[in-house]
Amino acid sequence: MPYSEEFGDFYYSRADGRAECRHVFLAANGLPDRFAVRPNFVIAELGFGTGLNFIETWSAWETTAPKGARLDFHSFELRLLSRENIERALSAWPDLASKARELTSRWPDKPAGDVKIDFAGQDKSIRLHVHSGLALARLNAAAFAADAWFLDGFSPARNPGMWSAELMRAVADHTVDGGTFATYSAAGWVRRNLQAAGFRVEKRPGHSGKRDMSAGVLVNALQMPETLG
Repeated sequence: MPYSEEFGDFYYSRADGRAECRHVFLAANGLPDRFAVRPNFVIAELGFGTGLNFIETWSAWETTAPKGARLDFHSFELRLLSRENIERALSAWPDLASKARELTSRWPDKPAGDVKIDFAGQDKSIRLHVHSGLALARLNAAAFAADAWFLDGFSPARNPGMWSAELMRAVADHTVDGGTFATYSAAGWVRRNLQAAGFRVEKRPGHSGKRDMSAGVLVNALQMPETLG
């Protein structure tokens, strides 16, 4: 299990990080169903970590998105892991080996800055852009609008800056009308920061015995997508 000494937290659920990704980030954002009706889709993420969310999303998008589709995946990470550490973490899921190799074969051995990788298939394409550094500064300098957000920083209690009111406002500023978010956290102050930024927030059942998580949509949308209801 990859563990951050700096923040005193694991990079993903010790119960099953992959199942957590599917439950929290994919299902609560209405994915992969939304891929089928939006040929050009943008996902943004706070906390790239081992790249597990990216690979799991890639797998879901590949089987659902129509021909000619494009996925842009922006992720913000303060400390990028080395190629070796990513390989070790992803080896827990042998059926993801092919995509893990595609990622790690093009991942710098010891990344010192942003990482940009294009994955081009026969009829679909993905662009991964990992923004390295402080999330608030890097997000404020970025130019994109996300259809869905994965808020996956370390625990709010251990890394409060990744959940601040200022950062949640920047997340909202980089979200399309009707865009959604999902996170494993149900901390009251995190939900209030998201609400203040303009999201309608609701609690959902959490993953693997965790009582609650949070998901939501920008309030200027006419209605929350059925898959989020």
